[in-house]
Amino acid sequence: MSDGDAAEEIMCATYRALCSYGYADLTMQDIADEFSKSKATLHYHYDSKHELLCAFLDYLYERLVERTAAVEGEDAHERLLGLVEAVLVGRDDREEFETAILEIRAQAPYDRGFRDRLARFDSHLITEFAAIIDAGVEAGTFDKEVNPEDTAQFIVTVLTGASTQRVTAGRPVECSQRMLDNYVATNLLAEPAELSG
Repeated sequence: MSDGDAAEEIMCATYRALCSYGYADLTMQDIADEFSKSKATLHYHYDSKHELLCAFLDYLYERLVERTAAVEGEDAHERLLGLVEAVLVGRDDREEFETAILEIRAQAPYDRGFRDRLARFDSHLITEFAAIIDAGVEAGTFDKEVNPEDTAQFIVTVLTGASTQRVTAGRPVECSQRMLDNYVATNLLAEPAELSG
């Protein structure tokens, strides 16, 4: 097994273990039990659970970059709505996994490794949204008074909140997605669209 194959298998094992045990109760043994090799092999690649979870966040970041790069649309408006959908609907639909990631996020204020990695997720999304909005302003699709950076930060904050509410309160994301679509139509478009029911 190559190092690349081993790394991929370890990431998949970490995903399965997080779904089964969550963050707080997760051990290296739990991950090893989901891995086809021994715990010693796991420790050969990662010295600790923390190091492994930081690598797992890096792995998830790469998947996010791939997912956002695949967003298409005929204009900035379509691309913006497509990116909202990719972030909200493209997330993992296993509640156990989303809960484990929220537990990791809750540790971020106390753990620089987690905090830096989670900040990179937000930074990437803000950059992607801001680039689409900026292009839309330049093309005349979005109002020239729109501030791309501030708007992007607002959208990412709403998306993060929607994800948290889904995990903590069981609220579906469809309402947040619909309201963001309406926000874009009424506040960003150069010529506000008429809203549908």
